[in-house]
Amino acid sequence: MHLLRDDGSAWIPTLSLVAEFQDQVVGHVCLTRAGIGPFPVLALGPIGVRADHQGKGIGSALMHAALGAADALDEPLVGLLGSLEYYPRFGFVPGARLGIVPDVPDWASHFQVRPLTAYELEIKGDFHYAEPFYRL
Repeated sequence: MHLLRDDGSAWIPTLSLVAEFQDQVVGHVCLTRAGIGPFPVLALGPIGVRADHQGKGIGSALMHAALGAADALDEPLVGLLGSLEYYPRFGFVPGARLGIVPDVPDWASHFQVRPLTAYELEIKGDFHYAEPFYRL
């Protein structure tokens, strides 16, 4: 996470969101700058909810807030690597359906995208995360 925050081209403070309960942070999600060829897009992650607060809808609320904020900022698309059972409920589909693939082929099976209002059909090709993701 620190690597992402320190990367001036990737970190977007307004798209780093927390959930609080009784003045304690219990969940967090962030969207960072990514790219598909010449098109700037977003990557989701990390997202997490404290174990003692899971199963209460906090993760879903964070997802909806992050996607809503990205849409309001006229971002075209959000990509992620994650559960094929969890993320489709938020509108994520396999990236290959839209002609978008991760630039690391081993990630293809769990790579998903969520087109937003500003999405255009010519946004296709290799999805490239911010550099810190490749150093994890």
